[in-house]
Amino acid sequence: MSKRIDFQVDPAGMKHWTVEHDGPVAYLYMDVDEDAGLFEGYQLKLNSYDLGVDIELADVVQRMRFEHPEVKVVVLTSAKDKVFCAGANIRMLGSASHAHKVNFCKFTNETRNTLEAALEDSGQNYICAVRGACAGGGYELALACNHIMLTDDSTSSVALPEVPLLAVLPGTGGLTRVTDKRKVRRDLADVFCSVEEGVKGKRAQEWRLVDEVIPNSQFDAGVRARAEAFAATSRKPDVTQGIELKPLQRQFLADAVIYSTIDVALDRPGRRAVITIKGPETDAPADVAALTAEGSETWMLRCARELDDAILHLRTNEDALGLIEFQTAGDPARVVAHEALLLAHADHWLANEVLCLWKRVLKRVDMTSRSLVAMVEHGSCYAGVLAELLWSVDRSYMMLEPFEEDDRPLASVQLTDANFGQYRMGNGLSRLETRFLGAPDDIAGLRAQIGTPLDAAKAETLGLVTYAYDDIDWEDEIRLFREERASFSPDAMTGMEANLRFAGPETMETRIFGRLTAWQNWIFQRPNAVGPEGALQRYGTGVRGVFDMQRV
Repeated sequence: MSKRIDFQVDPAGMKHWTVEHDGPVAYLYMDVDEDAGLFEGYQLKLNSYDLGVDIELADVVQRMRFEHPEVKVVVLTSAKDKVFCAGANIRMLGSASHAHKVNFCKFTNETRNTLEAALEDSGQNYICAVRGACAGGGYELALACNHIMLTDDSTSSVALPEVPLLAVLPGTGGLTRVTDKRKVRRDLADVFCSVEEGVKGKRAQEWRLVDEVIPNSQFDAGVRARAEAFAATSRKPDVTQGIELKPLQRQFLADAVIYSTIDVALDRPGRRAVITIKGPETDAPADVAALTAEGSETWMLRCARELDDAILHLRTNEDALGLIEFQTAGDPARVVAHEALLLAHADHWLANEVLCLWKRVLKRVDMTSRSLVAMVEHGSCYAGVLAELLWSVDRSYMMLEPFEEDDRPLASVQLTDANFGQYRMGNGLSRLETRFLGAPDDIAGLRAQIGTPLDAAKAETLGLVTYAYDDIDWEDEIRLFREERASFSPDAMTGMEANLRFAGPETMETRIFGRLTAWQNWIFQRPNAVGPEGALQRYGTGVRGVFDMQRV
């Protein structure tokens, strides 16, 4: 699996999903083309999926929010007879590298979270209509919806059969949503996750695995009635027209990826990537009418989409680059102005969607298993939404005082109202609240600094950056940091960073990703699952896997 994986989708060329729109209700059909896998060597039978299927789903969910804001309810169902979804494709998992499997699981869960958050963020409610077998990742897809409806017939069931069949966890998100979201009783969940055939009909409803069970003859009408009822009681404001998400303008070079607002430099000998975010070159739109007219070309939206694509590209296609450096360049006042327009009109559907997209992109940064550092150089624009990167990273370095032969504006950090809760992390806290978990009173002092450009000395004193260095020390300190980071074990770094980034309260979201990092990552390396006689390798051969029966 060495070809470059592209996370951008041409809606006209979708292979696995179709959408039908009926006013406030949309019907999203899973219809996987079994011969259109992302790689060769397997067929996507029974609506099983690989990363390519999930990339399309992520695009559909994103476009539903920006291009079809009139939609209040989305019904997710299967276009195939007698099968909803067989889950992640086993042949794909058996042949994939460890890194691909783990990044696949992470992206899948991020996509499920985005689907799940659509109700709270955008007022779009997802219903899952299950007819036929719904197993493994297929049931995880159903779990991400807010309401699950199951056909009551002999072929329809829900199942998480990974433990008995494959010796792996049900995606970690599946287990967590069963207990935390659907609040299935622990002993019943144990039974459910131990039986290959799953659970059907009324028992599935009694165990809280689904919300409704409807006879097959009444199923289509029942689903439509439920969707229309949810739409009728929705508090989502009526919107007549969305905007088109135009294709990103990208250029892939040997050692760089160039976007309109972002440059990514690839230093492979140094095992690092440098992401430089370029601030807006024009003034903010005058009002929301101008914002809507600019559509996907407005800087806040364009930059968020490009940063998201860059992060996914580095995660998946450049896995030997263990250090990602963030830099910015531009006028911080313009960054503040562009963000301020959205904040002032956060009740407008498009302004809200752009702010929510930034929240999701910053969460993607939080969850990226690389060492992250921010360099606050002269001429940078770490203000408002871009300042969030300073508290997403593991460390930050800031230029102190003027540098010789450097005529760029002095480095500064500028806080806005948005830094105090607009872009919350997966733990439910702002990044500043997470950063100052042991000193919550400091947050009030930081609020007093809103709107004031803070120089390096002040930013370091307030704890907004890790270190501030002058012209004499800057190059040596940065060089030593880079060399040190490159010398550490990447496994140890991943474990350390994943633990340190999520201080504070646990949520379903942090538990999903924490368990993914700790348990699924570990299980995917064990011979019981991936060894030559392991369950993943022997699945479908008629021969059971051979297990080392020693417990951890």
